[in-house]
Amino acid sequence: MGDPAGISPELAAKLIASDEFRSRADLLVFGDLRILEGGAKVAGVAMDVDVVTSEDVLPDHIDRPVFIDLKNLNPDQVVPATATLEGGLFATENFRRALLLAQSGRADGVFFTPFNKKAMRLAYDGYDDEIRFVRDVLKTSVDASEFNVLGKLWNARVTSHIPLSQVSSAISEPSILRSLSLADQCMRAAGFNPPRIAVAGLNPHAGDGGNFGREEIDVIEPAVRQAVAKGFAVEGPFPSDTVFLRAKNGDFDAVLTMYHDQGQIAMKLMGFDRGVTLIGGFPFPICTPAHGTAYEIAGRGIANLGASREALSLAIRMGSEARTRRAGCEAATNVAAAVNP
Repeated sequence: MGDPAGISPELAAKLIASDEFRSRADLLVFGDLRILEGGAKVAGVAMDVDVVTSEDVLPDHIDRPVFIDLKNLNPDQVVPATATLEGGLFATENFRRALLLAQSGRADGVFFTPFNKKAMRLAYDGYDDEIRFVRDVLKTSVDASEFNVLGKLWNARVTSHIPLSQVSSAISEPSILRSLSLADQCMRAAGFNPPRIAVAGLNPHAGDGGNFGREEIDVIEPAVRQAVAKGFAVEGPFPSDTVFLRAKNGDFDAVLTMYHDQGQIAMKLMGFDRGVTLIGGFPFPICTPAHGTAYEIAGRGIANLGASREALSLAIRMGSEARTRRAGCEAATNVAAAVNP
């Protein structure tokens, strides 16, 4: 469960009550049962869950969603439509426990209802974004990135949560190649083989042959050539004001943009109520709806479930494929051990 002061409780309740997801996955939910029940009341759904007090006492066979009641937030401490330390502590603890469960191999993916970044910063010193938090919890420094997903169209980015004034200096051939490699890896895990990736330019009209900047000529084009030589299905750089039209029409499966809003604006305009954010690069998928906590409609029971449904579906699909790959690797290892004892 995410931030308790917005629409997260009602979204969680709707997902848990959905027969669609009960039939597709074993749902393990971290939070406070009192907060969930409040969300169910707002959403107008009934809760049918098994309640346990720790992930260490999960049932051997799961017939319905299991709610792990951490009793970590008194409803009296929730200030509607307000970012608070208490709300941030609630969300970060739920997220931390879910990440550790997946890291242990007892879960195949992680999904969270929306966080409020102000509340997260109040609760976690130095909180930049979810990637920083995940790295800290899992004690890893692996390459990771956020991807925006809208149906079969993906958006990857070279830079993310940095000031726009720093974007040009942060773009390099190695950073573009790392981003393309990670995008290819994550998209293959989601069933693209191979993913067709368009690379957006940085400057207006992709630099217009150097008239409006040389980043395309000096950095982006050489990186694209290297990527093609490495076997990636990559083209570009293309002007960023038209490349999403081509991708939307089916010419590409993904667009790699140079900075955060260059892709976010396009993706959210095309499908704000269906967009998914995937945190890729870790051993398991981490997904959330691309929208925020929607404080302005909290408690009204009108939150659109579309993006949350898409995000949970992607986590289930990628988690299932990751499990299959792990099983294949383990079987191959066992065979090798038997052959070479």
